[in-house]
Amino acid sequence: MKIGMQTWGSHGDVRPFVALAEGLQRAGHEVTLVLTCVDNAAYAGMVSPTGVKIRMVASPVVDPAESEKIGRIAYRMNNPLKQLKMLLSLCFEPAEEAMFAAAQELAEESDVLIGHHFMYPTRIAAERAAKPFVSVLLSHAGVPTSYSHPLGLPFGHRFMWWLTRKLLHMAVSPYPNRLRRRLGMAPVTDVVNQIWLSDVLTLVGVSPSLCKREPDWAPSIQVCGFLDMPNMQLEGRLTDTLEAFLNAGEAPVYMTFGSWTPRDIGLQTETLRLFTDAARRSGCRAIIQCHDAAACGFQSDGQILYVSASPHHLIFPRCVAVVHHGGAGTTQATTLAGRPSVIVAHISEQEHWALELRKLGVAGKPLKRRSVSARSLAARIGAVLREPDMTRQAQLAARPMAQEDGVATAVRMIGDAVKSG
Repeated sequence: MKIGMQTWGSHGDVRPFVALAEGLQRAGHEVTLVLTCVDNAAYAGMVSPTGVKIRMVASPVVDPAESEKIGRIAYRMNNPLKQLKMLLSLCFEPAEEAMFAAAQELAEESDVLIGHHFMYPTRIAAERAAKPFVSVLLSHAGVPTSYSHPLGLPFGHRFMWWLTRKLLHMAVSPYPNRLRRRLGMAPVTDVVNQIWLSDVLTLVGVSPSLCKREPDWAPSIQVCGFLDMPNMQLEGRLTDTLEAFLNAGEAPVYMTFGSWTPRDIGLQTETLRLFTDAARRSGCRAIIQCHDAAACGFQSDGQILYVSASPHHLIFPRCVAVVHHGGAGTTQATTLAGRPSVIVAHISEQEHWALELRKLGVAGKPLKRRSVSARSLAARIGAVLREPDMTRQAQLAARPMAQEDGVATAVRMIGDAVKSG
């Protein structure tokens, strides 16, 4: 088949689609992958080893300084719907026209379209061209069920999901309906069911260890597993300096906010001060990921090593724990490595992942970026280091994940769904 794929977001939204595209190409399909990265153009020079055609569109959507300003506003918001509306307005809408044009081109040249669940331009283009559409969710927080709710409430799930869907529709529907009106298409009346979920196939790219398939999900909603892949060049490598630090003492704590790490020197200094002070207060050795520690006035020593990037699948297994923001990819990479997490959530989706890891017994109570202090972060790190049961539980959780192949499962599911459709 000719398969068109499209995604938007940060590295965590791009990497799984690259992994799936490579898997589909290896399976004999002809794949075109359209990427729109919010905060950088790092993928512009990427060459697929299997021959996937990669197109960059409107990247970066916003310049680094604006991206950091937006991120800072987002994590200071208490209201998840306000966070979502702001990110749509400032990080998605400026690229909407270019992404929609690319989506329409993909629809014309492809037999099947696969899109990030947020990508309403791809969904609309597929419907307009009468092509099957496969939706990919990188978190199960967006799939309604009577058995749970992403806020972690112990009861009232059915009502809370009814309310959540109503509020999500009010916040999001003006965007896809604006495009649909332009094409003379009827408006959607339920964003979750008519945009985010596909009745052909909705892939939940989450490990079954973290996400069970709920009994009331439609048959088209399937958990395929973590869409992982070998290390990408832009993720760096284990340098000689890093190897020497790892070999010089006890296993360190790895500390990163991933794509939420600011590049602005002032904001980056603030993040580095938080991590550094927390590491020194807790007495642990630490590897701290940042863009430019020296420019912020920080120098590595025997206790702390500052790095610009490290491949998670190589470094996490050699650490005692990971402090991170709770992104879907980092969450699953940490769990796959068999290491407990300390989460400092910036937005509501990351709070969802924090709750999931806490339920699994591999993380404690999450912190929030808007209120975290070096003292509170050091306390969470110390609690993990003093709690061997959490490490044992993380090692147990990693065993079934190591046997999974999310990409292979997703490729098979896509083939089966399109054939049956």
